[in-house]
Amino acid sequence: MDAPLTPPEGGLRLLWEHLSQGLIGHEALIERLLVSLLAGGHLLVEGPPGLAKTRSVKWLAQAVDLSFARIQCTPDLMPSDLTGTPIWRPQDGRFEFVRGPVFHNLVLVDEINRAPPKVQSALLEAMAEGQVTAGSETHALPRPFLVVATQNPIEHDGTFPLPEAQLDRFLLYTLLTLPDAETELRILDLVEAEAKAPTAAPEPMALTELESLRGQAMAVHLSSELRDYIVRLVMATREGPQAAEVEHAVSPRGSLALASAAKARAFLRGRDYALPEDVEALAPDALAHRMVLTWRAVAEGRTARQVVADILDAVEPL
Repeated sequence: MDAPLTPPEGGLRLLWEHLSQGLIGHEALIERLLVSLLAGGHLLVEGPPGLAKTRSVKWLAQAVDLSFARIQCTPDLMPSDLTGTPIWRPQDGRFEFVRGPVFHNLVLVDEINRAPPKVQSALLEAMAEGQVTAGSETHALPRPFLVVATQNPIEHDGTFPLPEAQLDRFLLYTLLTLPDAETELRILDLVEAEAKAPTAAPEPMALTELESLRGQAMAVHLSSELRDYIVRLVMATREGPQAAEVEHAVSPRGSLALASAAKARAFLRGRDYALPEDVEALAPDALAHRMVLTWRAVAEGRTARQVVADILDAVEPL
């Protein structure tokens, strides 16, 4: 059985404890947030309203010394509302680029599926290249740069589903579900307690410490057998029994995402080596959104996560 989430002593442990204190019943979400932070990838969180999706990112921003911006997506949002725009300065006789909210280390894109396609496309370059091009000039984004986007699955009026190219930019795509009665009661107790005495934010983790932790996480050993396991999982979306249900298979970016996420998960458990359990735990969130099923599979009610689950059952680690 895999070890529980017990980050190494220091700033990472304090960050985990802070998130655990404010996000009741969201152990998986906390893990995905920390994995994305360590692996340098972006995170897409989907769930019904009221499940603390926005709160989770705000709590993360409180505990890390990173600049933070929140973008509330609406159908009338323009690309320049995210990236910024050149402004004419008559006193200087020139245009000056005024940076938008995307020029922060941590960017919360709330209800991203409410943004029109032009705005979603404006995020492509920022998320993939770490830069923004305006006119003839290219502006580098700050490092590190992490986008956490949320979307609501129960309302479809006025929404624009993310295209596959945009989905592929996210390291992980995680789904949230409604809590059980015991967890709901703990949430109620937490809110009541915060109303009386708001929780104090911890000393923010310094950027230098975060960079050091990211380097340590990416230095986690990934054995040749485990790399082979990751490749065989991805190849199963292209050839074999499960591939018959897949119209567009997972690209090499999926292999890279799963490998780096598995390293970060192992590091969060105090290991300097990754295990098959790390790969299996994150495979649905790392691979499912990178494939498109055939029309027949969709008509039969199949989902990409079900296909990934079948692949995990069929493909054994060495």
